[in-house]
Amino acid sequence: MDYTESFEQATEYGNSALKMMKKNGIAANPNNFTVWYHYFSGQIPDLKRTIDILIDNDQAFSEGRNEEIHKKFFTFDMETQAIGDAATRAEAELTRILDYLGVAGDGAAEYGKALEAFSGDISGSGESETIKTVITSALNATREMELQNKSLEEKFNASSVEINRLREDLETMRLEAMTDGLTGIANRKLFDAELRRSAIQAMENGEALCLLILDIDHFKKFNDTYGHQVGDQVLKLLAQTLTSSIKGQDLAARFGGEEFCVILPGTSLKNAIKVAEVIRNKVGKKQVMNRKTGESMGQVTVSVGVGEFRYGEPLTQLILRSDEAMYVAKRSGRNRVVSETMVDSKELSFDN
Repeated sequence: MDYTESFEQATEYGNSALKMMKKNGIAANPNNFTVWYHYFSGQIPDLKRTIDILIDNDQAFSEGRNEEIHKKFFTFDMETQAIGDAATRAEAELTRILDYLGVAGDGAAEYGKALEAFSGDISGSGESETIKTVITSALNATREMELQNKSLEEKFNASSVEINRLREDLETMRLEAMTDGLTGIANRKLFDAELRRSAIQAMENGEALCLLILDIDHFKKFNDTYGHQVGDQVLKLLAQTLTSSIKGQDLAARFGGEEFCVILPGTSLKNAIKVAEVIRNKVGKKQVMNRKTGESMGQVTVSVGVGEFRYGEPLTQLILRSDEAMYVAKRSGRNRVVSETMVDSKELSFDN
């Protein structure tokens, strides 16, 4: 995970984490500290929501519980175990299918031998009774083969259903692991992985890569005025707008709190600014309404920072430049797009 906090912010989060751990008797090991540092930073909304629910329900933070939270949000252990379990189940089903095929092959071979023997019996005998007996035996063998095939068909169908269920379970697990629970778009874990992958691909192919960081203007005031449920609807609205505004390899993700990111592979800084303006305009045209009363709760706007990846640089630098541009957009009046190349001029204009 990449970090963009200032020294003062990081110190504040770290101190708050240590105080909370001491208060609850939680061992100050690296894994536990990671959990509580990110709880106070708010970078992983689902983690914060999980812990808040536990706190509200007076749940104790035992070593085991902290370990579970760490595994869920900071490792792929749960996904790896689920994939391993699925692989074991799939292997068992494939073994069954091979067994069924073996039985089918043996049955077909025996049936073939029986038909061959019946054919010899018929050709070697001219007596009607003998021919009748041979035909009856052949019919019985055919019926047995038919029943065996029907049984095998049912078994194959059952295995097919189980394999489809496994595939659906794996897909559900993958989506849950990589999706923000509230907005339904990519979470921070997927964002980090995808940004690394996109940076490697950009260097290998000699392509551009840009990053947008968006923050909802005056979100805290909006949240405090109308309540968290309305605030959640605003977050969902922005997520939907981002999804409808991007295409191809682009990825929209919830970065933390009311901050969102968009990864734009193969996109120049000039075109990334255009994408950012499209998003800003789409969001600015939307009014938040109370469906019951018809009351307008105001307009939602976003400030957007745009950064461009420089080959070989740490990804924290790209995130930091995009973040700085976003904060310049806020300090310059909000509801605007600022690129990394505009930061110095905007800051000078603002200070004067």
